[in-house]
Amino acid sequence: MVLDEESGEPLSDATIFISALDRGEVVDVDGFATFEDLPKGSWEFLFRYVGYEPYIQTIDIPYERSQPIEIRLGHDHEDHEEITVSTTRSNRTIENAPTRVEAITIEEIGEKANMRPGDIRMLLAESTGIQVQQTSAVTGNSNFRIQGLDGRYTQLLKDGFPLYSGFSGGLSIMQIPPLDLKQVEVIKGANSTLYGGGAIAGLVNLISKEPALEHELSVLANVSSSNGSDFSGFYSDRFGDFGLTFFSAYNQNSGYDPSGQGFSAVPKYDRFSLNPKLFWYPGDQTKVMAAAHISVEDRLGGDMEYINNEDRSGTYFERHETQRISTQFSIDHRFSERTSISVKNSLSFFDRSITIPNYYFDGYQTAIFSEVAINYLGDSGSWVGGFNFWTDNFEDQSGDPVVQRDFNSKIGGGFIQHTIELTEQLSLESGFRADLVSPAPEDQRSGWFLLPRISALYKLNNEWSMRFGGGMGYKLPEMFTDDAENRTFQNVLAPDFDQVKAEESYGLNYDANFRTVLDNEFVIRVNQLFYYTFLDNPLVLEEGNDNFFRVKNLDGHIRSRGAETNLAFIREPLKLFFGYTYVDAIEKTVGSKHQVPLNSPHQINAILMFEEHGSYRIGFESYYYSAQQLNDGSKGEIYTIFGIMGEKTWGRYTVFANLENMFDTRQTNFGSIYTGSRQQPDFKDIFAPLEGRYVNVGVKVRL
Repeated sequence: MVLDEESGEPLSDATIFISALDRGEVVDVDGFATFEDLPKGSWEFLFRYVGYEPYIQTIDIPYERSQPIEIRLGHDHEDHEEITVSTTRSNRTIENAPTRVEAITIEEIGEKANMRPGDIRMLLAESTGIQVQQTSAVTGNSNFRIQGLDGRYTQLLKDGFPLYSGFSGGLSIMQIPPLDLKQVEVIKGANSTLYGGGAIAGLVNLISKEPALEHELSVLANVSSSNGSDFSGFYSDRFGDFGLTFFSAYNQNSGYDPSGQGFSAVPKYDRFSLNPKLFWYPGDQTKVMAAAHISVEDRLGGDMEYINNEDRSGTYFERHETQRISTQFSIDHRFSERTSISVKNSLSFFDRSITIPNYYFDGYQTAIFSEVAINYLGDSGSWVGGFNFWTDNFEDQSGDPVVQRDFNSKIGGGFIQHTIELTEQLSLESGFRADLVSPAPEDQRSGWFLLPRISALYKLNNEWSMRFGGGMGYKLPEMFTDDAENRTFQNVLAPDFDQVKAEESYGLNYDANFRTVLDNEFVIRVNQLFYYTFLDNPLVLEEGNDNFFRVKNLDGHIRSRGAETNLAFIREPLKLFFGYTYVDAIEKTVGSKHQVPLNSPHQINAILMFEEHGSYRIGFESYYYSAQQLNDGSKGEIYTIFGIMGEKTWGRYTVFANLENMFDTRQTNFGSIYTGSRQQPDFKDIFAPLEGRYVNVGVKVRL
């Protein structure tokens, strides 16, 4: 009798094979298979089912114990739907988690790292429902939009620590190399219960590798057609009660302009990153982790004559110099099989200066995050509860005597979440968070924010399931918006908490899942998601009569709704993935209603992959984007991108090559990227790639 290891359901059409006798049987709908007239002896039985790890068991014939023999198969490590996720803090597999989680696994990370080893843009850009939006025409700054909402409404975490927020803005995803990541987990929609109010559109948790019993040493070198090169290395090992991971990367570019318009599509930059982590295991029930992260970058964009040192008189440039130092510390201890505790702390120091002709801005941000959480597995389900405290302090070091932008905020919160399997088919996850913020935004319950959330999973059978969930979120006022950054914060004032309200939201989502295996070879997976998000009191940047820009609440709301469709067809070694995203994001005020700018209402992606694990991988990709509404009321252009990538592995060595955007789709093919003079340009909204055709080749060595 062949069953699923977790659910206990029969695996119809699984195969059982005795290679020595060249005999096999197929499991029926009830999980049974019968062998008759087997010769005496000890025979190896091979049990196989697509999406599950093969299993071999030796059985003596005649078999004199009780029958039937029960065999439980575990899911294959490459089955995307069986990945264990930790962002929900319940350590469940994706298919058994009431909250919808998307996981980008280590195989996918390796594939995307081959294409863009210097940052995580590619990891996010090719996921359905996520649009990576370049926000600066000359420095490459980008953010990612989930379900039509601006990037500042998505929390970006590293191992559960909120390290990238506020002033780092559009530079965050540009400064995180992917080589030390083992998984990326994405939750779309309001999910503020566990990690705080900023997760209005969703959250992205970057999960790092940890030391394994076998040491790992990986080195990557890459060069690209846009004048870039990347070098990175990762090392991990266990030494008795201690473990170590060490990651270092150097990324550089000399500046690149494929259009001939004179401005950098890719800026000149030099970046160095260092990330050591030390682990201590004083016992089987305890893990202590201490880590540091150091990153230094000098990024220069603008007129290529300035970048190339040819003519620096009157030419336009933007220089961003950043230094990031952060520390992380955590203790995880299990008191028993039912109870465990986690203690976390992080310190983050971020210094950034921006220089343009005749203007200089410099700021220093310090953030401290601390948390205590307890997990308890009871008879009525699993519980997680705790408290965290977050302080954020920004100091304006520009030396401007007229504009002072210093501010600080404190958030203290308590949270609780309960996950229970009410029946074999129905699971429920409910949570509640209460935050007290200081200073309190104008007229909002003396700084208190209450955030409930609920999700439900219903499994109709082994093939069909559905989820429904909803929650609330909030976002404190801040001046670090895309509009403010595009103005390099010139004449932008810090928010006055006596005059502005926090942005508040609620959201709903529903998704249905189908998975089946045909002829024990052909896997079909379907996921259909529908979502709705309502954002009240959205913040906008407005210019006053004194020529200063202030953050104000829009007299209206933003409503985003849409759908995501994901299809997968797998018959080894062939994999075909198809995705469709529909976004309808509306900004509505009194007497006005229009689409939120810089969203493609329709996005389609298709990926065809030929892969033999550990040997080779060849992929063909295509992406379609419909016309975007622009801030000036006009519309961008429809465009499509095609690419091909491949890699080949010989033992410890892997060679890879990538041709992205092979037909050279660029916004500069549709017209000029700026208006005004070249000395004082006014850059247009960016709705399409500026880099154009991109080729890179490299090598990875694993020792």
